Amino acid sequence: MLLTAITFITDAKYKSPEPFFKLLTACTDTTIKNDTVIKTAKDTSIHNTGDSATLKDTSGTIITVDTLNYSKDSIDAPIDYSAEDSGVLIIKDKKFMLYGKAKAKHADIALDANTIIYDQATQVITAYGGTDTSLGALNKPKLVQGETESTSDTIAFNMKNQRGLTKNTYLKEGEMFVAAQRFKKISKDEGFGYRTTFTTCNLDTPHFDFRAKKIKIINNKIAVSGPAYPEFEGVPMPIAIPFGIFPLNRGRHSGLLPPQFASSQDFGLGLEGLGYYKVLSDNYDVTIRGNIYSYGGWSVNITPDYYKRYKYKGNLNLAIQKTKILNSSPSSKEEFTTSNSFFITWTHSRDPKARPGTSFSASVRAGSTKYNQYVTNNSYTNFQNQLSSSITWSKNWSQGKYNLSVSANHDQNNNLGLVNLRIPTVNFSATTLYPLQPKDFVGIPKWYQKLGVSYTGTVLNQMSFYDSAFSFNKLLDTAQWGVEHRIPISLTLPPLGPFTVSPSISYSERWYGQILNKRWDDKTDSLITTIQRGFYTAREVSFGISANTRIFGTFNFPKSKGIKAIRHEVKPFISMSYKPDLVSQYYKTVQIDSSGENFSTYSVLQGGVLGTYSQGKFGGLSFGIDNLLEMKVKDKKDTSASATKKIRLIDGLGVTGGYNLIADSLNWSPFSFSLRSTLFDKINITGSASMDPYGVDTFGRRVNRLLWKEGKIGRLTNGSLAISTSLKSKSKDGKTDKERIPVDETLTPDEQLQQLEYVRNNPSEFVDFDIPWNVSLSFSLSFYRTLSPNLKDYVTSISSNLSVNGDFSLTPKWKIGGNTYFDFKTAKIQQLSMFITREMHCWQLAINVTPVGLYRSFNITLNPKSGILRDLRINRSRFFYSQ
Repeated sequence: MLLTAITFITDAKYKSPEPFFKLLTACTDTTIKNDTVIKTAKDTSIHNTGDSATLKDTSGTIITVDTLNYSKDSIDAPIDYSAEDSGVLIIKDKKFMLYGKAKAKHADIALDANTIIYDQATQVITAYGGTDTSLGALNKPKLVQGETESTSDTIAFNMKNQRGLTKNTYLKEGEMFVAAQRFKKISKDEGFGYRTTFTTCNLDTPHFDFRAKKIKIINNKIAVSGPAYPEFEGVPMPIAIPFGIFPLNRGRHSGLLPPQFASSQDFGLGLEGLGYYKVLSDNYDVTIRGNIYSYGGWSVNITPDYYKRYKYKGNLNLAIQKTKILNSSPSSKEEFTTSNSFFITWTHSRDPKARPGTSFSASVRAGSTKYNQYVTNNSYTNFQNQLSSSITWSKNWSQGKYNLSVSANHDQNNNLGLVNLRIPTVNFSATTLYPLQPKDFVGIPKWYQKLGVSYTGTVLNQMSFYDSAFSFNKLLDTAQWGVEHRIPISLTLPPLGPFTVSPSISYSERWYGQILNKRWDDKTDSLITTIQRGFYTAREVSFGISANTRIFGTFNFPKSKGIKAIRHEVKPFISMSYKPDLVSQYYKTVQIDSSGENFSTYSVLQGGVLGTYSQGKFGGLSFGIDNLLEMKVKDKKDTSASATKKIRLIDGLGVTGGYNLIADSLNWSPFSFSLRSTLFDKINITGSASMDPYGVDTFGRRVNRLLWKEGKIGRLTNGSLAISTSLKSKSKDGKTDKERIPVDETLTPDEQLQQLEYVRNNPSEFVDFDIPWNVSLSFSLSFYRTLSPNLKDYVTSISSNLSVNGDFSLTPKWKIGGNTYFDFKTAKIQQLSMFITREMHCWQLAINVTPVGLYRSFNITLNPKSGILRDLRINRSRFFYSQ
């Protein structure tokens, strides 16, 4: 213990010398520490109090010394350095040299070279590369400052004023690569190049570049050059540009949006996409673009965007269009067809965390019915005839027990020109309440305590008009309103073995603001309809009880090497219900032809915003069955002997029907069939059909004649079938679809749809050469029977179409693809678009052709991929409007 104590005392008295390398950065020859007193040889004492020190000599004279005065050649931050060979310090000349893979880092500056020399007196760092008789140049100086990287033969850099001179420099600034014979930095962010070439191609020998004698670069802002000459594969072209301006801004910044040239025999010569982008603040910006054509047509798009994190986000697009098309038909009296139209798109969403319990969202797509027809080079928009909008505010109370929503909705059919406005629509709902359940209970509730009551109320207001004949008075004439109340009562009983039994009671009431009266007019020999406004009510009550269960069956194949088992699940249900006829007074019979022998029954409440209740009493059964079929097979991708996987053969195959026990005729209701399947995880199949067991008369009306008594199964009244699949080869890079197409979570669903729409309209710009081929097929078939307006005849409508979309690689650098839409009813190709593109590393060549459709067009574009040179393009486009 004594020896240990002595050792501690000895170590405490020992004063270690200052590190040798700190002599280069020391402020004075003697370091003065705070609150210390040092005795000199002349018995002069120095007392340091923090910012200054006082000295007293033998005569008592007081001398003040400022301890914060640094040497003029000291650095403002430490330097981290290393070298593989050696480091040499010359104290007299204040120079420090590093040899062999030397590295030095000071603040935001990093330097790698074979040799680095630092002169403290001048604050200049000089770096050189090395040579090797077999390998040539070694460790060329590489300087990284902020986001700027440069590689040179020689670097001389002043650390104090950030000025420097480099020789044979290869500089990377953003997307631009600059090679300069000499490059001079005059500040941290500005530099000049002499005898330079600049490009966006990252190869050592670029595919293309521009050669200029002088260039100035301002980091993260702009690069400006004098006269420049383009070169391709090192071969100069006999053309020149008088000057070059290349924006290097990162992030959002305001600026002009250059146009592209277009030519059309219908619109004339034109400039498309001319505009301006303005950053208003960190949360708001606006884009203005326009098209102008020589025949007098033009269009303007104003698109503000806004986004505030944890608050809201959205965008608005207002498009105004004046179309002037040259009439190609010789029979036309007018030289031009002129149309004025507009379109507005608005999406808005609020972050749920901004105001918990309250939400506001908007999705608006509305405008003139002729707008989509005159949009050029967008076949998808040209055939989009159904538009809809919704603006909704909602609020809930008591942890979601009560919900209120107020919305404004709109839909329009561009073919008919009919626009429907539902302003406002109010919904209020209360979740299921259990009045017999005690407020605080322990254990499992009794069966009667599961009696639940809920409420849903809806207020609807609707106005309709044709945009070609709009007037405010006509709009008020079409105004309708309606109110609906629903009060369902449910009770869940304990399971009865494998069966689940649920009784229910439902009450519904509707309020109407008008009724329709129809009568046959012998003078005009036609059916006349009149509207009678007022306040009318209708009610419906139903009582029911239902039971359902699930039945499982498995068939094993123990000796099979492929299929191990097939599993079948059956889900039957049956229900009994009773509904009295409370709306018989609203159903009337009207003569429908001049013979006086044919009549039709209609509801005076039809045509309203709420619809009508069904006529007659119902007391009977409703039943149905659904099936699930899956197969268990050996997993060939897993080497273990017991590895298996499930394959769904049928996701659902069901049928539902009903029988009315108290009706005097037409007791059976139509049977509904449904099918859902995903074969081999590739082919999606959905189908549905409705079959009526009764026959019809000459007017297509149901009569009390069962078809199965005549040897027929039934009469199909409507049905649909849709088959789709998407096949593609394995990717060369092994990435999944999620890794290949990342989702931007800041975009609203409508904005993501807009991006997908842009990709669909410009497929050649988004070709993935890592996937050799892919194809998507979609087939749909539907038919239905509807009653004609004369209430006499039923009309059968059938529609079917085939959609094909895909691409494949002709060679590793060439890809061809397209999409088409074939309508079997008209036996015509309604739309066809094709593209061919060439992979050129830093360039892209795209050819788009639309030979069939409302607009027939072709477009050839050759441009660099880099964003800063995107407007340096060769573009040739033509489009033709099919009137």
